[in-house]
Amino acid sequence: MPEVRQDANASEHGIAVQAGRDAAVTIHQAAAEPVRVVWPVRVGAVPLTADCYQDRAAGRRMVEALTSEGAAARVPAATAVLHGLGGVGKTQIAARHARRVWLDPSVDVAVWITATSRDAVVTGYADTARRLLLVGNDAEPERAAGALLEWLAATDRRWLIVLDDFTRPADLRDLWPSHDRTGQLLVTTRHQDAAVARRDWEMIEVGVFDPAESSAYLRERLPDVVADEEIEQLSRLAEDLGHLPVALAQAAAFIADKPLLSPTAYRARLADRRRLLAEVMPDEQSLPVGHRATVAATWSLSIDLADELRPAGLARPLLEIAALLDPAGIPTDVLTGQAVCGYLADRVGRPVDDEAAGDALGCLKQLSLITLDLTQPARAVRIHALVQWATRDAVPADRMPELAWTAGDALMQVWPETERDQTTAAGLRSNATTLWSNSEGYLLDPNPETGAHAVLFGIGRSLGRTGLTAQAVDHFHRLHTILHRHLGPDHPDTRATRGNLARWRGEAGDPAGAAQALVELLTDRLRVLGPDHPVTLTTRGNLARWRGEAGDPAGAAQALVELLTDHLRVLGPDHPATLTTRHNLAYWRGEAGDPAGAAQALVELLTDRLRVLGPDHPDTLTTRSNLARWRGRAGDPAGAAQALVELLTDHLRVLGPDHPDTLTTRNNLAYWQSEAGDPAGAAQAFAELLTDRLRVLGPDHPDTLTTRSNLARWRGRAGDPAGAAQAFAELLTDRLRVLGPDHPATLTTRHNLARWRKNAAD
Repeated sequence: MPEVRQDANASEHGIAVQAGRDAAVTIHQAAAEPVRVVWPVRVGAVPLTADCYQDRAAGRRMVEALTSEGAAARVPAATAVLHGLGGVGKTQIAARHARRVWLDPSVDVAVWITATSRDAVVTGYADTARRLLLVGNDAEPERAAGALLEWLAATDRRWLIVLDDFTRPADLRDLWPSHDRTGQLLVTTRHQDAAVARRDWEMIEVGVFDPAESSAYLRERLPDVVADEEIEQLSRLAEDLGHLPVALAQAAAFIADKPLLSPTAYRARLADRRRLLAEVMPDEQSLPVGHRATVAATWSLSIDLADELRPAGLARPLLEIAALLDPAGIPTDVLTGQAVCGYLADRVGRPVDDEAAGDALGCLKQLSLITLDLTQPARAVRIHALVQWATRDAVPADRMPELAWTAGDALMQVWPETERDQTTAAGLRSNATTLWSNSEGYLLDPNPETGAHAVLFGIGRSLGRTGLTAQAVDHFHRLHTILHRHLGPDHPDTRATRGNLARWRGEAGDPAGAAQALVELLTDRLRVLGPDHPVTLTTRGNLARWRGEAGDPAGAAQALVELLTDHLRVLGPDHPATLTTRHNLAYWRGEAGDPAGAAQALVELLTDRLRVLGPDHPDTLTTRSNLARWRGRAGDPAGAAQALVELLTDHLRVLGPDHPDTLTTRNNLAYWQSEAGDPAGAAQAFAELLTDRLRVLGPDHPDTLTTRSNLARWRGRAGDPAGAAQAFAELLTDRLRVLGPDHPATLTTRHNLARWRKNAAD
């Protein structure tokens, strides 16, 4: 049994002040029994250790920061701050250490204070001061707290102060203990701002469990789960809950209290977006030991605190928008753009700019409700999925439509028409898909003037432009089914999904299917809109294109002749749609066997586009590119190459080096240079182009794959048939993976591979 030391004493009404480790100053009053300090002093209630506690890296780092050579408190003193999202287990890690200290008689004073307010801290300090006989029982709490702080700064005794769940920096003004002698301070907080981030303090971020810790916890907590398939479900359940300790604990309690509920069945409940978070977690009466609040309530205080920080009132509505988007990462400009700023301004009744919205993100980060990683702009803002769920559940139903449309508008405002950065494009698609999942019904309005939010179309178009044509087809098929059910078959947006579905069906390798779908769509558009509506005319143009792609270029050209007549009559000769029809007619004339006629038509079109649109308009530049092509096809490859050299100069000036059209011009220039008699130069140009397309578009983009095909071809033409065959073999593997075995590009690659293998054998 450890020895209990009694080094300071005082009369009932006197005061004894500790002056050193073993020295005491005693004030006696006659005829009174002395009152002594009983060492070690312990103040406060350390929380119970959670069932199935997991030893974690953050806890080990804290112990290393605060202890040495096995002692519970080291000299010189140290401060450790455990910070992180509510529910990650900061208190449990601190309590584990505090319990060891509580049992160590060499630590003279150990205090646990739940520091959620200044009053709580002052009360805890005052209680400790009285236990140490630094003040009388009737001393004012603030004076008693001050006496304790003076004693802590001067004493040689070893001490530990734990400030758990430190909430507001202002609450501890003038209440931070001095720990430069023999004491240690341990703080747990959701804050990670300058108030707790001092250079001489050990800042330890506590995150979620890692997968091994999650699995170990659930296996220990649910020992009756023994079937192999259900054990596997526990790992998946941990992923569903984002490895958040508080959620795992409460989910395990929920399952344990329902003997007929398996992990598989519980996961099905979690996946049901119609449920509230409270429906799949224990209520307050059923919380596991050591838990003070439900999962949803765990973050309510953090949200309140963040909303109080300047700029006041912005953090909560900003978090509500973030709660609809991708927890794995949201671009910062989505949450600070015009749409979000307008929404925030409406909520708080004052102007809000992007700087204020950015500051509101800082408030959320300060309370650990989000993380910010500005080195990854496409995924900069991250938020735990359960924080999102709890936040969505707290939003009144009548505000959800505006919230969802704001989030959709914010995505569309930053979504570039030309997706040069595939990482950014993938991040935007992921956010838009998550928004759709979280608020599908709110993004649909039967009003023809509103309809479906544009972000739903943006997902599919981005998939297609990136080269994920099969996924684009799947997306528009699903979207059409939903719009047909919610908006009706004749709603403009329902018909628009049919047009998009046809387009990407063709791009995915089924031009005949695309043409047939457009025949059916044209029938409905003629019925609903009439023959002269611009959308009907556009459908006719698309139908002509896919007829040509399906093997009927002459039929496509004839259809465009008829369409041009109607465009001239309805829209006039200078309308962009009329000029586009002339462009397409020239193309299909060339494909039908009249390259010279195509070139002449494009010469005439170029004159008009220069007059109507100007020399730097993208459509004017496209006309020059196609004119060069048909000049080459008409027998003048050198003239085509020279025209593309001049065009490349303008593309670089107008669009920049990484624009897809600039890269396409480089591709075409290399082709016609080879046709003009320089296959080795073409191979080198394609090799350089491939490097840039890999960087800009990624390895699976159709244009990147096309460049690899061209490079392989011109390697063979330059005298290396074996190298060409090897390159086509590698390309075939990737086209099978990306496009599938029946895509026309895959079939062409098979043919080229066979050809160059034969040439290499000969």
